[in-house]
Formats: sequence, C-alpha cells, structure tokens
Amino acid sequence: MPDIQSDGARLYYEAAGMGTPIVFLHEFSGDLWSWEKQIQHFSRRYRCVAFNARGYPPSEVPKSPSRYSHKHAVDDVAVVMRRLEIGKAHMVGCSMGSRTTLDFGLRYPHMALSLTMIGIGSGGDPRNAAAFKRDAEARAQLYEEGGLAEVLKRLRKADNRIQLKRKNPRAFEDFCRRFMQHSAQGCAHITRRVMARRPSLFSMERALRAMKVPAHVVVGDEDPGALSSGLFMKQVSPAVRLSVLPATGHLVNLEEPDLFHRLTEDFFALVESKKWRPRGR
Repeated sequence: MPDIQSDGARLYYEAAGMGTPIVFLHEFSGDLWSWEKQIQHFSRRYRCVAFNARGYPPSEVPKSPSRYSHKHAVDDVAVVMRRLEIGKAHMVGCSMGSRTTLDFGLRYPHMALSLTMIGIGSGGDPRNAAAFKRDAEARAQLYEEGGLAEVLKRLRKADNRIQLKRKNPRAFEDFCRRFMQHSAQGCAHITRRVMARRPSLFSMERALRAMKVPAHVVVGDEDPGALSSGLFMKQVSPAVRLSVLPATGHLVNLEEPDLFHRLTEDFFALVESKKWRPRGR
C-alpha cells in the first residue's frame, strides 16, 4: 500500500490524474473514499491526492494519545505534500478536514493555492469551552465503551446527515459501511486530542481578517453549526466567499456533487486566472 511516514504514523494515500494539485482532507466520520466522486471528476484535469488521517485505517492508529493533536493534523498535510513533491495545491476539506484546511492555510500559506471548506464548524460551538469539552469527552467514551456500532446508531439519525439518506440512500449506506471500518480507539483519541483541544474558530478573528489565501466556505442550510460558522468567517475575513446550498446538510460533496463541482471549478478558475480578489479590493 502507498504510505508516507509522518512523525510516528504511517499515512495511507491515493492519487490520480495530472495537472495542478488538489489535496482532499476528509471529515471526522469519513475517510479518503468520501472524496471518490470528486477525485473521479477533478482527476480529468488535476492531480488529485487524498489520504486517511492518522487514526483512520489503513493509516496507522498510534496507541499513544500524544501522537494526536491539531498541529499533527496540519503538519501531516505538509509532510504528504513534500513527500509527493507538491509545492502548492488547492486544499479541499470537509468538516474536520475543513478545519485542518483552514489551519494549514494559516500555518503554510505559501503551500496553498486556495482553501475550500465544506461544513466547517459543524458539531459544536467551542465558544462555551467547558460544555464543549464535556461533550467531546462523552463522545470519546461512547467510542470506547459502545464502539462504532453504537455511534453509528446516532449518526443515522443526525439532523445534518439525514438529507443524504433522503437524497441518495445508496450513498448513505456506503457511508455507514465505511464508517464501520474505522478504529473506535483512533476516533476517541482524535475527539479528545484534536477536536476538544484546538482553538475555537470564533477566537480566530484576527487571523481570519489577516488571511490572504483565497477561501471558499460551502455549507448546507440544514447544517446549523456550519451555517453560523460560515457566516462568521464571511463577516470577518475579506478572503472568504460563502456558498449556501438549499435543502442540504453536512455532506455537501456527497449530497450535491454536481453543484459542488461547478461551484468549485468556478472558484479554481478565478484563482488560477489571477482574477480572484478579496472583498473590497
């Protein structure tokens, strides 16, 4: 299997196509195969790379909690790109992967052509830090004590995921099947060490105002947490454009792939033709 060693974890990756690179970063409940429709579409013109984050088989699941952090998540992206000799890429993330995309754009702006972020901020509002950490610990314990099957029962009923089940039952069942291939312990480590400890998006106003990398936030109007986060980012950052998709939940790229492809292609075209401008310029 193709893999890359990054600070104590082997990372499994897949690549397809040639041209300007796109790096896809998956959501917490997904994996690299969540991007299959996008890789099939964009690999006709782009070099597409996706990898499973540490903690997601067949990537390595380190036993030590110290091997997990939001910094590890961001630096892993840079390591993968360097090993594949990618100097600069369009970064595309969903949910947890969207936050990694944003943090990557702030930490490694010279390596990011653009940032596309689906459903960023969904799953909780860290402005109430104590409550957010309590909820994160409860979720981590559910993974450890109830296992993947118990967590999946809740995901099947989640308000921001039910739209995928209604629109495309086959895609929803494929999501559920792949979810059961995850590591419960890996998910628990990521919940405690990555999700619960990274800075709140709403505490990053100064960094967002100063951000220069072209950014596109894409949210469904049936994903309330992401909707409020997307509006906040649009309000404070001149670099952010915001697209809100109607009757759509958390998994925009799976629910509305054709529309997502068109929006993303238009955004990429503006960036690549150097016609993209921050708000007010």
